[in-house]
Amino acid sequence: MLGYLALAGFVATIPAANWLIGNLGTTCVPNGPCLIPVGFGLMAPSGVLMIGLALVLRDLVQRRLGLVWSLAGIVAGAALSWAVAAPALALASACAFLFSELADTAVYTPLARKRLIAAVWASSLVGTVIDSTLFLWLAFGSVQLLPGLVLGKMWMVALATLVLWLIRRRETSTATAA
Repeated sequence: MLGYLALAGFVATIPAANWLIGNLGTTCVPNGPCLIPVGFGLMAPSGVLMIGLALVLRDLVQRRLGLVWSLAGIVAGAALSWAVAAPALALASACAFLFSELADTAVYTPLARKRLIAAVWASSLVGTVIDSTLFLWLAFGSVQLLPGLVLGKMWMVALATLVLWLIRRRETSTATAA
């Protein structure tokens, strides 16, 4: 059940991120993204909240349902982007998302067998840098917001990893008690 909930959440994060970028933020740049503060004086496109979550949900989908479902989720999330974003933004998002999630998968898969939390962090960091750089360059022709985008995503990875750790801890204690 948790795997399918993670898959639904994972697929929904990409169109949600694209909607946020164009519609919600503390500052909206004309012909550019809506921005939010992420700490240390840095700003990031508001979709940062969803993409950090997407990185961890993808890992959870792969762990619970397998690599095929994870890859199908990547394609579905990218396709749904076209429904909520301008074509140029959707294309930039789909390209960045595809390459970052494939890199995330390549890092996560071998590490997850032995150290789940380390795998989530390492793969998320790789995915974050690739996604942020590609997206900013393709969507806006600049990587000026890169530090804020990476920081914002890593905040969400930290929060999602804490939830993942709590779920794993609960499962381990339930299995031990049974």
